Amino acid sequence: MTTLPSVFRQLPIAHRALHDKADKRPENSRAAIRAAIAAGYGIEMDLQLSADRQAMVLHDYDLERLTGEKGALRLRTAAELGRIALLHSDGEGIPTLAEVLELVGGRVPLLIELKDQDGAMGPDIGGLGAATAAALAGYDGPVALMSFNPHAVAEMAELLPGLPRGITTSDYDPEDWPLDKATCDRLREIPDFERTGSCFISHEARDLGRPRVAELKAAGVPILCWTIRSPEAEAEARKIADNVTFEGYLAALPA
Repeated sequence: MTTLPSVFRQLPIAHRALHDKADKRPENSRAAIRAAIAAGYGIEMDLQLSADRQAMVLHDYDLERLTGEKGALRLRTAAELGRIALLHSDGEGIPTLAEVLELVGGRVPLLIELKDQDGAMGPDIGGLGAATAAALAGYDGPVALMSFNPHAVAEMAELLPGLPRGITTSDYDPEDWPLDKATCDRLREIPDFERTGSCFISHEARDLGRPRVAELKAAGVPILCWTIRSPEAEAEARKIADNVTFEGYLAALPA
């Protein structure tokens, strides 16, 4: 089984990179990535799949919130997406994972989340895993992979067995998720950790007190968490979590 490198516990992880719209650094942008590298933070980023099956670094399925364009990201090619400017940027387009890997060059750890492609956390996960594996071929910097969808995590165990992988987890409040109650009830207890060969979780901060989280921690599983937005919230989360994914402030770096 793979293990999570210690650097993922040591360096606070900038959520969608070190973004700040006021400084023209929107989330998951090259500018935000450069800022995180300069500050010495790890970087969390999100992947979606383009029409021509390239792994693109963007959180949303739909383009409107982050670019002002209408429609789904998956209906545009990587080249088209690269020409669509991110809002609150200096005109930079949506990057591919390959472009981001070249930019980072192994200088800081990357926590890469594959967004659910099924729509209901089911097995129809499309080609995002294969596109991710292709982009990562030959990259030798610290990388860990994760997804809310256990099927995607299991696929990465087959495609990139040497890389650490984990499950992004939540309290799965049905009010917050476009999922049926049975799916929320099942995923809430992190039942797929062992079968996916996961070696860490990244859990919703407000739910860190869940007994299943304590069980995994007692077994030596690294507990990361999301999303922390103040030093006070970080101090509380670190009573349980080994590391935090943060935004909106500058987390303290290790001495």
